[in-house]
Amino acid sequence: MSTSRKILVFGLLGYVVLTALAFLLFGSAGRNDEFKPQDEFTLYTWINLPGSLDINKAVLYLVLSACLTIGTMFFISRKMQQRPNRTQTAVETLFGLMKNNITRGNMDDRMAAKWFPFIGTIFLFIWFSNMLGYLPLPTNTEHSVNIFGAHIPSFALYAATANLSVPLVLTIVVWCSYHVEGIRAKGFRKYLASWIPAGVEGVARAPIFVIEVISHLVRLVSLSVRLFANILAGHLLILFMGGGLVATLQAFIFATLTAIYLGGAVAEEH
Repeated sequence: MSTSRKILVFGLLGYVVLTALAFLLFGSAGRNDEFKPQDEFTLYTWINLPGSLDINKAVLYLVLSACLTIGTMFFISRKMQQRPNRTQTAVETLFGLMKNNITRGNMDDRMAAKWFPFIGTIFLFIWFSNMLGYLPLPTNTEHSVNIFGAHIPSFALYAATANLSVPLVLTIVVWCSYHVEGIRAKGFRKYLASWIPAGVEGVARAPIFVIEVISHLVRLVSLSVRLFANILAGHLLILFMGGGLVATLQAFIFATLTAIYLGGAVAEEH
């Protein structure tokens, strides 16, 4: 056995032994009333406004994500040079991912040119929202820290996309957008007729159409719940090691599905 493996094995054994000794010496009541990770997702009202427009930490994270998205776009537009530096090279790589892989890979060039700003914005907004969820911020107003007499909210983890209402709103915007685009391109009747695959005739058309209607409604779930569930699970498990990958992957999937739905809405073939 190599030296590195010996160190690893003895280290693990030592950890297990120390854990067992600590349990035997100090015991455990089997219940921890202080650590409640689910409380991190409770939205406490910070500022009361008329109706349901209260300000809480979810609003703060949404504003931060929007500011970062807009700020990044302004920064990129003003930093473009004839001889790319490292920042511009990274930006161009990201631009190529959003434009070529996500947008052009799922729709024709005319549609890609029209919808790329929308899809690119969605990708960046979701990515920033997800990544902010792995950055501890002083947003836990339930537990404060006394610093020289000032009660400062303690640091906590939260992601706006871990609240179902946020990805659901984004999904509804995408859902309505691709239906409107399909109707504009084909007309209302032809667009609905395109939901039935070519070659289906007779009485089979009715049940197939119903199935297609259900599939379009299910897309509301496939976009919103997928994003919400993955980010929520990532925070509940505190996946710091894979957090960045999860955040980027879910932004990529949401933007890709948006492009697929928009491209499919105007495609001639079903």
